[in-house]
Amino acid sequence: MKNLLVKWNQISLVKRIIIGIIVGIILALTVPNATGLSIFGSLFVGALKAVAPVLVLFLVMHAISAHKSGTKTNMKTILVLYGIGTLLAGVVAVAVSFMFPVTLTLTTGAEGLTPPEGIVEVLETLLFNVVANPVNALLNANYLGILMWAVVLGLALKNANQNTKDVLGSFSDAITKVVQWVINLAPIGIMGLVFDAIVTTGFSALLVYGKLVLILVGCMFFIALVVNPLIVYVYIRRNPYPIVFKVLKESGITAFFTRSSAANIPVNMKLCEELGLDEDTYAVSIPLGATINMAGAAVTISVLTLATVHTLGIEVDFGTALLLSIVAAVSAAGASGVAGGSLLLIPLACSLFGVPNDIAMQVVGVGFIIGVVQDSCETALNSSSDVLFTATAEYAKERKEGKVVTVKS
Repeated sequence: MKNLLVKWNQISLVKRIIIGIIVGIILALTVPNATGLSIFGSLFVGALKAVAPVLVLFLVMHAISAHKSGTKTNMKTILVLYGIGTLLAGVVAVAVSFMFPVTLTLTTGAEGLTPPEGIVEVLETLLFNVVANPVNALLNANYLGILMWAVVLGLALKNANQNTKDVLGSFSDAITKVVQWVINLAPIGIMGLVFDAIVTTGFSALLVYGKLVLILVGCMFFIALVVNPLIVYVYIRRNPYPIVFKVLKESGITAFFTRSSAANIPVNMKLCEELGLDEDTYAVSIPLGATINMAGAAVTISVLTLATVHTLGIEVDFGTALLLSIVAAVSAAGASGVAGGSLLLIPLACSLFGVPNDIAMQVVGVGFIIGVVQDSCETALNSSSDVLFTATAEYAKERKEGKVVTVKS
């Protein structure tokens, strides 16, 4: 048994995950009544969500406390890349929605949800999350609050003696090791997630909204394979596709099945380490990206909002369409990093066109119906681009310094 486990662990994680996906599909088709298999998926996602807040707290604290004065990070560039990527995602989604207008068969099922009343409420929520109680931030996986406290405590510990910093580093290394153990269980966890998705949801519900799903997924693929590579090329002046395919393979696959940017933080941290990126930078950029870098959410908000508008026969001029792109980008930054987090922001965007809230909430219901594909693709795009833009900023810095840029694949 020990030799078998050693050989299994020698197989690359991506190949093991693919095996898990295949096994999950086979089990769902052959023994659909074995619902107990779903627990493996729930346990895997639960373990990732449990370890991620503690990982972020200690990694950021250690990175900042050990940061030497004069050492530059790439956070400014990364923030610009996050903003550009999310805004362009909204623009692409609006353009495609005009080229291929979709109408909806409105449904019910979102009555118990409460959307934000306006953009001010979204921004207020973000600000209050920043100053949240640190214990509550950890318990609720509020990454903005965790980041703020990690930064403050890290700055306070900059003048601590080296022994204290070493202890902090040891805790950081220990939690990283725990994360590696959890990630090694990904094939079993994803097998459970695939089994559960096929057995409980299936794909019959998607047929009714096939065109809508096609447009949503098409926009996200276009952004992942065309827009993001163009952004990367502008910054590094090298073929961007090796790093693009790397992050989609290593980060996008797990994010697709966990459907949570927050749960994918440990995966992205490990990938950044494998890419040899600066820990002082990615220890902050990855958890921050899981909170504000939401290109997929901008696509979802824009496409479903314009589908609502087309259904109601409302005319949209160029200025309003441009405003929608901006609102979608800003709102997306307020979407929570959990499954379906972007859907509750649709009523906010619909309010630009005077769409009543009860109709907008019916569109949210449609979003949950197609969520098995929409939210999975959205999270894969969001989470993989966190690593992509973090790596891009570092490669761009190397290029400016005259170093040879080596894009790892």
